[in-house]
Amino acid sequence: MSRRGQWALLIALAAAAGLGAGLWHGGYFAATPAAPDLPGQRPPGLVEGDILPEDLALTALDGTPLPLSALRGRPLLINVWASWCAPCVEEMPELAAFASEQGDNGIQVIGLALDSPEAVHAFLQRIPVPYPIAIEPPGPADSSVALGNARGLLPYTVLIDAQGRLHKRKLGPFAPGEIAGWANRGN
Repeated sequence: MSRRGQWALLIALAAAAGLGAGLWHGGYFAATPAAPDLPGQRPPGLVEGDILPEDLALTALDGTPLPLSALRGRPLLINVWASWCAPCVEEMPELAAFASEQGDNGIQVIGLALDSPEAVHAFLQRIPVPYPIAIEPPGPADSSVALGNARGLLPYTVLIDAQGRLHKRKLGPFAPGEIAGWANRGN
């Protein structure tokens, strides 16, 4: 490819990335309604009101199993993110502050990184968080899909009640100060 062709390709890629970021930050993805359900068919994964399957487990960053059924008894907020996801990174300080405020009896917070272990370790070196991080490779059957993220977009957050029932879902980043109101509304 010629030098001119390389520059044209680079400019086109930068424009596409800028358009995508503008749509994301403009709220387009977060405000887009879910695809309509087909009559007689359920969307993939859990929906509000479903109880998490007993066998749904995540893998902690250190490789140990993290069965979600063992966390029942207190509400649980699971935030699905990736180190390369700009909106995920932007909301991380809000999640960290919320998790720190919860104490031993409040809402438990877990981050689920759809990423490589190396990238997550490097990210946490720069931006440590006070809550556990689970990890798995992204894919069409990852845990975020099981938790109702049929589109596979990030960030994606679910709130599970103390009995293990999916209480609510949010696609897109939290605005500053939004998490506490979202998590506590309707509980």
